Amino acid sequence: MAAEGSNEFFSGVTDTQPKGPLFADERGCRCALQEALNRESWRCIANTTSNIYSGQKGKWFFAVNQANPASLRESTDSDSNPPDVGTAYVIRGEGQNAEFVNISSTTDTTDFGDMSCSGKNDTGASSALYKYVAASTELLSQCWQPGTTPLIIQNASQWNATGCNLGFLCQNNTAKNPPTYCPPFPQIQVARLTGQTTPPMGPYEPVVCMKGNYCPRGGTQQIECPSGHFCSIGTYQPAKCSFGALCPPGSYRDRSFLPVILLIALDLLLISAILISKMYWNGNRGSLRIGSSRTKRMRKALTFSRLGAQNKQYLPIHDGSIPLESRITGVRRANTSSLAAIDNDFTFDERNAVDDKRPDFNIQQFVQSLSRCTTAASIGLSFEFDNLSYQPKGSNQPILSQVTGEITNGSFWGIMGASGAGKSTFVNVLMGKHSHTGGITKINGSAGVSFKYKKVIGYVPQDDVVLPELTVRENILHSARIRLPSDWSDKDAQNHVELVLKCLQLSHVQNSRVGNTATPIISGGERKRVSIGMELAAAPMALFLDEPTSGLDATSASSIMSILKAVSHLGITVVTIIHQPRQEIFEALDSVLLLGAGRVIYSGKEAEAQACFEECGFNFPEGRNLADTIMDIIAGQGHLYKKSGDTDVSHLIEQWSYRQDALKAAKDFPSPNLSDMEVVALNKTIQMRGAPWYRQTYFCLGRAFLQQYRLRSSFYAEIGVATLAGLLLGLAETSQDGINFRGIFQHPYELLSSSADYSSVPEMSLLIGLACGIIASTPGVKIFGEEKQIYAREASSGHNRFAYYIGKVLSTLPRMILSNLHFTTVFMYLSTPRMSWGAAFIANLLYFYCVYGLSSCVSMVTTREDGPLIATMTSLVVGIISGVRPSLHTVGGWHMTWLWRASPGTWLSEAYFTENVTPYRYLYQIDQAAAGTGYKLGQYSLDLAMLFVLGTMYRVIAFGALRLFNRTSRR
Repeated sequence: MAAEGSNEFFSGVTDTQPKGPLFADERGCRCALQEALNRESWRCIANTTSNIYSGQKGKWFFAVNQANPASLRESTDSDSNPPDVGTAYVIRGEGQNAEFVNISSTTDTTDFGDMSCSGKNDTGASSALYKYVAASTELLSQCWQPGTTPLIIQNASQWNATGCNLGFLCQNNTAKNPPTYCPPFPQIQVARLTGQTTPPMGPYEPVVCMKGNYCPRGGTQQIECPSGHFCSIGTYQPAKCSFGALCPPGSYRDRSFLPVILLIALDLLLISAILISKMYWNGNRGSLRIGSSRTKRMRKALTFSRLGAQNKQYLPIHDGSIPLESRITGVRRANTSSLAAIDNDFTFDERNAVDDKRPDFNIQQFVQSLSRCTTAASIGLSFEFDNLSYQPKGSNQPILSQVTGEITNGSFWGIMGASGAGKSTFVNVLMGKHSHTGGITKINGSAGVSFKYKKVIGYVPQDDVVLPELTVRENILHSARIRLPSDWSDKDAQNHVELVLKCLQLSHVQNSRVGNTATPIISGGERKRVSIGMELAAAPMALFLDEPTSGLDATSASSIMSILKAVSHLGITVVTIIHQPRQEIFEALDSVLLLGAGRVIYSGKEAEAQACFEECGFNFPEGRNLADTIMDIIAGQGHLYKKSGDTDVSHLIEQWSYRQDALKAAKDFPSPNLSDMEVVALNKTIQMRGAPWYRQTYFCLGRAFLQQYRLRSSFYAEIGVATLAGLLLGLAETSQDGINFRGIFQHPYELLSSSADYSSVPEMSLLIGLACGIIASTPGVKIFGEEKQIYAREASSGHNRFAYYIGKVLSTLPRMILSNLHFTTVFMYLSTPRMSWGAAFIANLLYFYCVYGLSSCVSMVTTREDGPLIATMTSLVVGIISGVRPSLHTVGGWHMTWLWRASPGTWLSEAYFTENVTPYRYLYQIDQAAAGTGYKLGQYSLDLAMLFVLGTMYRVIAFGALRLFNRTSRR
């Protein structure tokens, strides 16, 4: 602390009744012997040069000889009764409550210069000398350290022109006694080199205003910071504390409780909501079980009552408890309109049997619902292909070659063949997922597989690609809302989905989550029906399925094929790849396409397949599954069924080719002539399919929110990590006391500077960047990394890709805000940097935005298992490239600033540097600090804008990568 006024310097020794000896001891301490609290005590205040007998600050030492009151009357330079330096004291309290207290780590409130009072008079710096100097008219300024000469740092003219620098206390300075610099004691020099603020080394040396106080312009006084304000080091006017902060007198940092209170209130609200939801769920599970048992009893009763009403001519074949439709050999549909589908006699067996004497009411309603989706007379599509071939790029061997045939609308086809025969490739080419390299394809007589048909063509992949977090109904309803005609209301879509659920026997599990293979909730057959239901809900005109019975038991497989058979009766063209079907399943097919080595072995009615192979000399054992025998023959095991002759697959292909050539000679490639009205109607149907992109965005956003709610445990973990990270970083920064920058004082007080600290703010922002990367990288990967197959399926079905992506991106915003809220609030409360809470929150939020976007990019090019690790490492690398080590200034010498500027970590560090350093512009040479670090000051808004731009750019890149992911599967 500095002198309180040179004009009162000797008020204590010029009094007619001196209080006691006063001198500068050999340790540089201002020592005075006086009677305090009825005890003779030496007081040490290192730099106080006035009113030394009237205050209570500083260290106190009891005089060795307490019984010698005469020592209080001795000369000012007497050291005859020295202090007992073994124990130091401070005075606590005022008036009658004042008392001596031993100095400890908790009670030491003295300044650095209040050292032990040796009591040995240093005559060269004694009070007698200062008395002589004060009385002298000469300009002479002394230093506390004996034998040192002061250096004038501000002459009289400069003092008159500018006065004391802002943020400094120049109480003893005048034009006659201008500011000086004195060489410090060794201990003081060490303290300054370590960045500590030390007392002045002479009576005329300015000192920076202490924290908790402010020194108004002119620097003549140091005033305690008033209540409701805070005063950091070097403050010349108090700064108002933010709303919600408790700032008692003497506060030196702004610590607002409002964000903490709001955060606690929000967490309590979330916890209450969770508890209430659990109590509600537990209270309703009993009623749900009761309702479920009642439903089962009613269904059982209904089943028995309706079994007797079945048409005896159409009795289904039973396998266990699941009935399968009988073989239908005589019925082939010439008309597949919606009305024809209702009029046709067919059996659709659910758990409750269907009366075949009249169409099932649910089926009728479903057909009527389908008929509303199309303006054409026919619900189904017909496919024709001639000499079709497909050869992948870079391959010397075609997968498909010379495949010719037709699939009529409303028929049920099975694609069969050995592994590698080209079944999946054929289906992908027919749907337009792969572009054929030769031949002709037609849909409803129009040449070429147009991209527009994807809206009316359904595809069920082999794996059940459904969202496990959603219920059965929610998965199917989302597909319906997105793909049904745009003029349908949500109520219409809900009713349509209700019919789908009833037709697929899923009503009893419609409110159950689908689950996944690791944690199954519904059965495998039900999962497969959900996958089929997602396509039926979109009212397709053709439905392709890739091995729908794969992985299912015989009963579930029969149930699935029975459903598909019924669907084909509705007029929808159904094409399924199937492996080793049981006999009842094989006989339920209308037609089959048998492939071998990428070529056709047989294409036609299922009922005529056996005769075709028998004509080639093969014998079919009685009582054996017809499908198994055919599969053996087309898989190269024909010698088991033919004693002599060629049984090779290539021979079978040639035999079929000869037949086709003969048919072609008699009849050209079929090309039905569609009327112009039918073409216009079909085009109108396709144009009306699909909700507008903004509605799709809304639906995708709602679905994403629902997913996150169902997976809220991971969200809680993210918040927990964010809170822990903020706590640890805040504790690491607490020791700074909110002062994380020291620069070189403004001219002409450069010599008074402590060791400069330009790196604390960038290092703090570096830690923040690393923490945000750890918090957000793994959740950012999971947003898209676990749904690429979902995206591929939906995109191939006509879902708007941009709507899906925007919906997912928007759904992450509340997650980022809450995680950042927990991190920033805890960190700012503990560290209290000069930067405001609001400025830090926005900067951190935008950095979260960047990390989420960067993690999305990583998720597009990595596997699900490797994504979190690679994303975390990438975010750490980006955080390290922030201009701290090496500094941005050093990087500029390498001509690689562009690379650092491409990292969001650099912009975050620059934003923090601006907000924490700029308030000290009047005190320090911050431009020099900016030049040393390489950061630019005063562009906080630009820094935030660049963080937003980088985060958006990452998302654009991620979206581009998402579209390129397995591009052919999304056509």
